Amino acid sequence: MLRTGVQRLLTILAVLWGAATLTFIALKLIPGDPVLILSGGSNVVDDAFRATLTRQFGLDQPLWLQYVHYCARALVGNFGESYQYRQPVTEVIAAALRQTLPLALSALLLALALATLNALATAGRWPYLRNFFAGLELCLLSTPVYWLGIILLSLFSFQLHWFPVMGNDGWLSLVLPVIALSLPLTAILSQILRDGLEQALLQPFALTIRSRGAGETRLRLRHGLRHAALAASTLTGTLLANVLSGSILTETVFGRAGIGKITLQAIASRDMPLILGIVMLSALLFVVINLLVDAIYLLVDPRLRTRRL
Repeated sequence: MLRTGVQRLLTILAVLWGAATLTFIALKLIPGDPVLILSGGSNVVDDAFRATLTRQFGLDQPLWLQYVHYCARALVGNFGESYQYRQPVTEVIAAALRQTLPLALSALLLALALATLNALATAGRWPYLRNFFAGLELCLLSTPVYWLGIILLSLFSFQLHWFPVMGNDGWLSLVLPVIALSLPLTAILSQILRDGLEQALLQPFALTIRSRGAGETRLRLRHGLRHAALAASTLTGTLLANVLSGSILTETVFGRAGIGKITLQAIASRDMPLILGIVMLSALLFVVINLLVDAIYLLVDPRLRTRRL
């Protein structure tokens, strides 16, 4: 147990260090001076003011010293102050997360519910309905999220006027972004769950359960779905991290203020502390979610607990 805990801790530190290093290198390779961008250009402020900003942000230090300070702050969770917002990075990210988390979690829960219903209804039966949904899933997977968002806006906001066009005001403004973000997730989860359920229904245990007089619905819900959930749980954890860090297009299309908005602004202004905070948050999410998925494995499949013991 102790050795496993130490290994996991070292893995987390290695992932965070790698994320911080790659972010630092990428930002330094991007052409342009962040001080000039923030100050509005060389014709807006004088050289003395730009020199003051350079010293304030620590950009006058040697590159290796900037990297050392950068990694040291990142590993202890001190991301400094945003160049653009002039606020602590943690406060800026926390405010954005309060807008992004409801969108991401609602989209994932809706996708899980729709995918589960789809898999239970079409796995191993009703070939025409199964083929229809399989084709629909391929279309959704190949359709960009922003295009889905534009279609939903055109139909339900501009034509029918059922939902607001943009903004973060109330639950109505959340409906269309959640649908747009959840449809591709539903498609891929449906494929995984359906394939896993169909394989489970062909296993010997399914024949044994049927021989005991259990109905098809009970077999699918209580036994088949549990086996299919193993592969889906891994994918769900990865999708959650991707949804949280990849909501940029959805929030941009629907004009929502969240992680997507501050990410675009941070990249455009080369706001290194804010970019570092967002990247470290994404890396930490991937690590934590993978740990939770391992724990879910032990709950779903008792055989894994026996092997660990």
